[in-house]
Amino acid sequence: MAATKRAWKLQEFVAHGSNVNCLALGYKSGRVMVTGGEDKKVNMWAVGKPNCIMSLSGHTSPVECVRFGNAEELVVAGSQSGSLKIWDLEAAKIVRTLTGHKSNIRSLDFHPYGEFVASGSMDTNIKLWDVRRKGCIFTYKGHTDAVNCIRFSPDGRWIASAGEDSSLKMWDLTAGKMIQEFKDHTGPVTGVEFHPNEFLLASGSADRTVKFWDLETFQLVSSTGAESGAIRCIFFHPDGKCLFGGSQDALRVFAWEPGRCLDAFSMGWGKVADISVASSQLIGASFSQTNVSVYIVDLNRAQMSGPGMVSQPVPAEPVKPPMSASGRRTFITERPPTSSTKKASEMKTEPEEEPTASNEPEDDSSNVAQIENPDDYREVFQGRTKIDQSKAKPYKQPAKEPKAKQEPVKPATIVPADRNKPADLNLAEFLPKRPDSAVSADPRRPPVVQEQSEEEVLSSVHKGHESMCAVLGNRHRNLEIVRALWTSGDIKTSVDSAVGMKDLSVMVDLLNVLILKHSLWTLDLCTVLLPQIQELLSSKYESYCHTACNALKIVLRSFSSIIKTNVQAPPAGGGVDISREERYKKCKVCHGHLMSIRGLVEKKQSMSGKLGSTFRELQIMLNGLDD
Repeated sequence: MAATKRAWKLQEFVAHGSNVNCLALGYKSGRVMVTGGEDKKVNMWAVGKPNCIMSLSGHTSPVECVRFGNAEELVVAGSQSGSLKIWDLEAAKIVRTLTGHKSNIRSLDFHPYGEFVASGSMDTNIKLWDVRRKGCIFTYKGHTDAVNCIRFSPDGRWIASAGEDSSLKMWDLTAGKMIQEFKDHTGPVTGVEFHPNEFLLASGSADRTVKFWDLETFQLVSSTGAESGAIRCIFFHPDGKCLFGGSQDALRVFAWEPGRCLDAFSMGWGKVADISVASSQLIGASFSQTNVSVYIVDLNRAQMSGPGMVSQPVPAEPVKPPMSASGRRTFITERPPTSSTKKASEMKTEPEEEPTASNEPEDDSSNVAQIENPDDYREVFQGRTKIDQSKAKPYKQPAKEPKAKQEPVKPATIVPADRNKPADLNLAEFLPKRPDSAVSADPRRPPVVQEQSEEEVLSSVHKGHESMCAVLGNRHRNLEIVRALWTSGDIKTSVDSAVGMKDLSVMVDLLNVLILKHSLWTLDLCTVLLPQIQELLSSKYESYCHTACNALKIVLRSFSSIIKTNVQAPPAGGGVDISREERYKKCKVCHGHLMSIRGLVEKKQSMSGKLGSTFRELQIMLNGLDD
């Protein structure tokens, strides 16, 4: 790989014995990484080194979210069951186990002063936890779907939350309530970050835009144009000079006054999960199945400023109120004396919620910190030998493209290097057989396997190809019929037509379009589509189940309150309000279908993986019909 590359792949390694679900980089040093997996473990790594430093066990369900403390001395991990575990990395021991959420943990953050942790969940709630008092001190409610990302402001006064419901919310910790909601995004908000100095907030979304917000006026400062892919993560440069946005196989550098892209990098990192900055380099990390990949960008060769941009230094002796060079107020981030007591007393609390955080015993033998590499552990996490970013050297480009190393994870199956030799496999079982060779004359001897001729192989492949073409051709004709009705403006008739075809693949294609067009959903459509959704939920194909789940979420978010209200208060007999009676009939039909679906969802919520967590989220939403 040429030395003039602006970006390169640093390493790839196997991080867990089963699929990796999440990862996070340390923002203080940019040199450490934590991963969480389907194997219920939390593993610690030094960026650039292939071996696991420490493995933390104790979760009873897959780990879905991880986050370092601000000084990288703590790590918090959230699981699929909704529990949190906080670990002291220097002491290599569990600090707290906290429970209270009803579903997956999707986002975590530490308070700037360290004594508090915030968590966002698929149960739509945000919880603030006091690490010392071992409990939840407040629950913030307002999102209508999963909370994808949460961040404390640099001064610790606010929490910003980004939701799957396309909203961005600001919460005041002292008042214990939402102080602002931003609704300009048209897709799920995937990331939110405070400027390190100024009263400025950035948000990235699946709608492919990044938006910047003034936190004095709560007005939109600027928005970038739609990029080629959804924004997966964002991160301000530590000096506040620009914002980095990571998306599928791409990195972009953004400015906000005016909003524009300053530079772009083509990356091979796939779905990047986190980015950080250290030693004039940007570190990006992604995961796929059991593997984690790390990429480096040379920021000395990146365009991070443009014409008309104002530099963003923080004054050495700020006036009151402190202002940045752009004229915007700056956060006061100096930690006050006795901040622990003061900050706790200033925060709005709900004493009645404390008992709900029923902690697991902290001396539980299942909470184990296994140090895999003592030398690296002492160097990275203990005492004065901890990594110092100011002394850390930049990462160098490897001479060859790195490949995954499999030795660090003991549970993983190691594939022999000599792939010409089968690993306990009988190749004869996989070779095509002639009909006359399938049975041996002597039953005590294995059948004689004869290779097929090239003509026979091609004939076999051609037969399968013809069958597939026939299936796809029929599907295409059906979709053309549905499309013709749709474009004529008769959506209800096109849906009825798709239902009458009794082809689940066509129904999946139609639902995937409707999922993108929330405004098209009506009670009429729900009465027709809910039985189809129920059938798809029972499908053996995971993609069909995911589509059905997404459609069901839209129905519940948009119509559950209407259905519940009408079913609980039917129109009085003998009335002449025909429209209300018709609405009541439709709501009653929908309610019956939803109750039937609820029974199916209840059976499936014990499934493992992402689909299981989605069913658990739907169960919570369906239970709301009875509240």
